[in-house]
Amino acid sequence: MPKNEPIDSELVRELANLVTETGLSEIEVEKGDLRIRVVRRLEPVNVQVAAPAPVAVAAPPVAPPTGALVPAEPARAHPGSVPSPMVGTAYLRPSPEAKAFIDIGSKVEAGDKLLLIEAMKTFNEIVAPRAGTVTAIFVEDGQPVEFGEALLVIA
Repeated sequence: MPKNEPIDSELVRELANLVTETGLSEIEVEKGDLRIRVVRRLEPVNVQVAAPAPVAVAAPPVAPPTGALVPAEPARAHPGSVPSPMVGTAYLRPSPEAKAFIDIGSKVEAGDKLLLIEAMKTFNEIVAPRAGTVTAIFVEDGQPVEFGEALLVIA
């Protein structure tokens, strides 16, 4: 690539999103003199969760610190969990300045919007499969999610 031409930052962003969405660790494209390589390195993060004090009602799980990378948890590990139907990026609110669709303790009915998952530049509504109370939320706003990963629990 000639030195005075700027790099297409939109193409780099698209490739980075593709790497994240597909779970690849690296992607490289080459066209003429242009060669772009995007590499994702996942470093293991140790997350320690303090044991809750004994109480009559079980306390909700403690979320990992913001930005922590934790492996996808299979939805079957949590009774009443709502699994991700796809790979993408989870959003808990319709826009950055808006209120979240749900919070821990929110009462939901079957069909209520819980969150959005963006995949391939399309926002997909994730709705409650049943009525109940949201007792845990396992994802943060803007967090990548895997297919089958537990997103939240409705008890």
